[in-house]
Amino acid sequence: MHTKYKGILGETIAAIYLIFKGFWIIERRFKTRCGEIDIIAIKNDIVVFVEVKSRKNIDQCFNAIRYRQLRRIQNASQIFLKRNPNLMKHQIRFDVVLISDWCLPLHIENVSQF
Repeated sequence: MHTKYKGILGETIAAIYLIFKGFWIIERRFKTRCGEIDIIAIKNDIVVFVEVKSRKNIDQCFNAIRYRQLRRIQNASQIFLKRNPNLMKHQIRFDVVLISDWCLPLHIENVSQF
């Protein structure tokens, strides 16, 4: 499967998984000049900015997480919050959802401390 489509499929699986965990998806594939945020969700007054990594196995997913990428997501989140000032009163968090072949998604919360 083409990498682009595998990424979109992984994001869709991650979104469905988060919905089952009680999250409300408020935006997908939010693009800015700073970068893209795969999923923006909310649960219990916490706005969660989610990076999705889809690879053949979990180790490859972990290895695909880059500090520079997380910084871009943090910068893009500030643009999103400025455009949605009603969400600024909420707590914010940065999570990662790892999608690997034949496994349940792995949701890692608060990766800013990763």
